[in-house]
Amino acid sequence: MFVGILPALLNMLILVSLALTLVPQQTIVRWLGANSGVAGYAVAAVIGSIAMIPGFVAFPLGALILKTGAGYAVVAVFITTLMMVGIVTLPLESRFFGRPVALLRNGLSFIGALIVGLLIRVFM
Repeated sequence: MFVGILPALLNMLILVSLALTLVPQQTIVRWLGANSGVAGYAVAAVIGSIAMIPGFVAFPLGALILKTGAGYAVVAVFITTLMMVGIVTLPLESRFFGRPVALLRNGLSFIGALIVGLLIRVFM
């Protein structure tokens, strides 16, 4: 199984490494840092909702983003939206479950991710 997912894992790690290399650390801290406020949550939520990154890449990516200076709450919003919200997969989900159900699920997941971020901020 590991050999089967290894190419996808390596490709994602290469892309993430390139992105983190090309984006200056100050930019990451400004947009996703612990003091980024509402804008940090919004940026993390939107990027997480749009990106299609599997879980086995999302968690190491979250650790890398934390090391560059992002806040725990913002990374929690990013990871939660990555796992629970699927803007890219919305048309397929709508076809199987119907548009209202797909929109409701994604909307509630998006709100849930923001609540998770706020709870992390309160308790950490």
